[in-house]
Amino acid sequence: MSPFRRRTSGLRRERIHASPRFRDGMFRNSSGVGLRVEKGSTLPVMRDFFFGGRRRVPVAPLPSVSPLQVWARPAETGLRATWLGHSTLLLEVDGVRVLTDPVWSRRVSPSRFVGPKRFQPVPVRISELPPLDAVVISHDHYDHLDYPSIVELIRHDVPFYTSLGVGAHLEAWGVPPERITELDWWESAELPNADFRITAAPSQHFSGRAAADRNRTLWSSFALRGPRHSAFFSGDTGLTAEYEEIARRLGPFDLVMLEVGAFHPAWGHIHLGPDNALQALKLLGGGGFLPVHWGTFDLAIHDWDQPAERLVEIAPSLGAQLLMPMIGSPTEPSRVDGVETWWRTISVLERRGPSVPAERDPAPPMPIGDPID
Repeated sequence: MSPFRRRTSGLRRERIHASPRFRDGMFRNSSGVGLRVEKGSTLPVMRDFFFGGRRRVPVAPLPSVSPLQVWARPAETGLRATWLGHSTLLLEVDGVRVLTDPVWSRRVSPSRFVGPKRFQPVPVRISELPPLDAVVISHDHYDHLDYPSIVELIRHDVPFYTSLGVGAHLEAWGVPPERITELDWWESAELPNADFRITAAPSQHFSGRAAADRNRTLWSSFALRGPRHSAFFSGDTGLTAEYEEIARRLGPFDLVMLEVGAFHPAWGHIHLGPDNALQALKLLGGGGFLPVHWGTFDLAIHDWDQPAERLVEIAPSLGAQLLMPMIGSPTEPSRVDGVETWWRTISVLERRGPSVPAERDPAPPMPIGDPID
């Protein structure tokens, strides 16, 4: 079965073409921002990718813990999040379990042999996950939509909620169509047999699993709301003023998960990074901030721990409630008081020994050309 794009047809295709975001054969960001790099930066970015960034991967796996014993007990406060690496989280919101952007593969690539490589293992196997009520998939990039993980999750008899067009991938890989719900921005779905709503919301990014299918599927953030608690999951995004509208229409949020890693100044329109993530948090109205999309894959040029160190540096002065749980550590936001810099145990090892060059892959980690606007 191919991990590449599957063509849409029938009702799914009709819904895509009816979307206000779909124009001239592709989805577009509300701001008009497309996939581009800043003028004159393409060659410096390529040079940095191939020849710079000696600390792009840590010298050893990061500390992690098994969440299995904690998962066996309900969250006492009703809201608990377990970061499993990158953008994969198990969220427990008022008794409902939601898995986001599940990626267990060794590489986030159409190939098992080349492409961005995992340096941090997932602390649990998919087979060890507790019963799930929903899987949420923000968009179809390989580090968010992972073919082998989806195939294994099919056995869990769980419904999938995703952005317009992404369901074609899922159905082609064996997910029964009745278990797939595609959402356009501001559309909601109620979970069966639960007082729980999943709403797709704007993000500023792009999509595609090959050069020929750029932006044929939608990218989204997601708001998750139960009777007592709510959470926001950014997917991948650049900083957008639409976060103010998200706060007004879907907030407030008890827990906010924003991407902070795999960024570069030249990609500032389509990825947040730590500084812009804190601005996004303010636009969203605050809430406990759990940063994701770092500490797992070699996807960018910055040091592997730069997103975490930058957040620790600037978040306190901005009044942000920063949540930095160790990978695999179930965390209840209302019970967190301060940040433990657990990742620095690896930084100490790096200072003690010789520097270890990052392994290079034969292609950049993401497309950096082909403007669409």
